[in-house]
Amino acid sequence: MPNPYPLLSLGFRPFFLAAGAIDCLSLLAWLAMLHGLLPINLRFAGSAWHAHEMLYGYTLAVVAGFLLTAVRNWTGQNTASGTELAGLVLLWLIARALPWLALPVWGDALLAGAFPLALAWSMRKPLWNGPNPVNRVFLLILGGMAVAAAWSHLSAAGAVPAELLDADSLMLGLVLITLLIVSGRVLPFFTKAAINDAEPKSSQWLEVTTFVAAGAWLTADLISPWPALKAIAALAFALSLIARLAGWHDRRAWRIPILAVLYAGALWLIVGLILDAGAELGLMASNVALHALTAGAIGVFTLGMMVRVTLGHTGRAMVSPPSMIAAFVAINLAALIRVAFPLLWPAQYNSWMLLSGLLWSGAFAAFLVVIGPMLLAPRVDGRPI
Repeated sequence: MPNPYPLLSLGFRPFFLAAGAIDCLSLLAWLAMLHGLLPINLRFAGSAWHAHEMLYGYTLAVVAGFLLTAVRNWTGQNTASGTELAGLVLLWLIARALPWLALPVWGDALLAGAFPLALAWSMRKPLWNGPNPVNRVFLLILGGMAVAAAWSHLSAAGAVPAELLDADSLMLGLVLITLLIVSGRVLPFFTKAAINDAEPKSSQWLEVTTFVAAGAWLTADLISPWPALKAIAALAFALSLIARLAGWHDRRAWRIPILAVLYAGALWLIVGLILDAGAELGLMASNVALHALTAGAIGVFTLGMMVRVTLGHTGRAMVSPPSMIAAFVAINLAALIRVAFPLLWPAQYNSWMLLSGLLWSGAFAAFLVVIGPMLLAPRVDGRPI
């Protein structure tokens, strides 16, 4: 029997809807701020509010929606639904309002950190008691995200020394490690499922090497005073990812849009790390690498995952609607324009930012229009969840 309240039946529904909305609207608001049409946020000055909403708003909502759904599949145990799920969404919404409220800074910090902590608490039993002990790492990751969220408010208000911890770098690193874990589970599986005779290969030593390299890169990024060491860590991480992706890759994947977009996101991560090494060596501005990692790797991969998870968990065929194929193209173009065009034609920097932002917002507007109704409606196959 179909669930009469599908929006709160499973975590991907409200959080993917929230992610699409905040991503589209906050990017448009940021463009309006740049052109003087809206006031710049006073707590998170300059581009800091834009970065804050992309990391702690959009990305954290996607992480929440994915984990609440995937953990249920991985463990066979229930995750938050109904009132409990609504409470998590409310905590996330409160955190979105905090930069605009005149609350005491320590209250801001506590409320900002409350959402990832509550998310971890809601999944503690299935993650801890489930059949795969490796899943427990998500509790640690969410704890780190809570620290980053709280510290971002403290740092923005000057309540803690800015040089003590770069909260956004910590958050970005934790998100990329989450992406590594998820991609390692889904890309080989999705490739084999979509291409009958495909034989994606994974190896334990390469997986361990990749995560060691990721940890070294994040540690160097947070605490190392030597740019050359950071560059070496970034290149080592990129090389491990190239070897990892080569084992999974089948060129026929590029003919399947819903799979190709995930491979594109994985390639953006490699490109971003190579650019990060270049930035550490003074060859380019650091924001070039930053946008390859965020707009490219995170943006492209998460949009593809949200579409795929929604189709699968609403009982639909695993085929991208044409409008979503256009959205996949648009978000890759948005990342490419934001990363490469300012390097090639720096005099038109503002124009590239505007064009990239409009393409990005258009991709997520399409997601809301096409995928949004699926998130609000019961499964088409009549199953309850």
